[in-house]
Amino acid sequence: MSADNHKTIGLRERKKAKTMAAVQMHALRLFKEFGYYETTVEQIAEAAEISPSTFFRYFATKEDVVTTDNYDPLLISAFEDQPTDLNPLQAIRNAMKSAMAQMSDDEFTTMNERNQLIMTVPALRAASLNNMAQTMEMLAKIIAERMDHTQDDLAIRTLAGAVMGVNMSVMLYYAEHPEADFAKLLDESLTLLEKGLPL
Repeated sequence: MSADNHKTIGLRERKKAKTMAAVQMHALRLFKEFGYYETTVEQIAEAAEISPSTFFRYFATKEDVVTTDNYDPLLISAFEDQPTDLNPLQAIRNAMKSAMAQMSDDEFTTMNERNQLIMTVPALRAASLNNMAQTMEMLAKIIAERMDHTQDDLAIRTLAGAVMGVNMSVMLYYAEHPEADFAKLLDESLTLLEKGLPL
């Protein structure tokens, strides 16, 4: 892929992520005001000044507007850009730092509100676990490609699962301590994982 094509894809993914984040912000405001179960997709679309059909181009269900992570494509792109002398965990940690460095304060606020909602709505917690499983598969795929291994390699799957476990742990901590620096917590936790979790 040429540098120009890579840049175009990056800009397109960034624009998509911003649109999704804007729809999520409207949805979260409505959920706070009226309740998750009482708010409809039509109300979210109207608040975001888009049609319901446009909403469904970004989110398959109402649950997805809370559980969807907008940054997988950015993470993949950042991971692919990491120097080849880094081990897979170092490359993932650097890629996550890079992707989060592109997030605005509003996007971090939205992420915190999403986490809080997932913690309090059982249907969202279940949907979030499914979303994390998909992200784990995505991580296994990009790690396997980097290492020239198969995606079902036990070590590859274990690493992807460990990274997602760290993410879940940090998300739960952040939901309880919204004043914390999420990016710093994640980086510190992944560093501990890289060091073999010395206790």
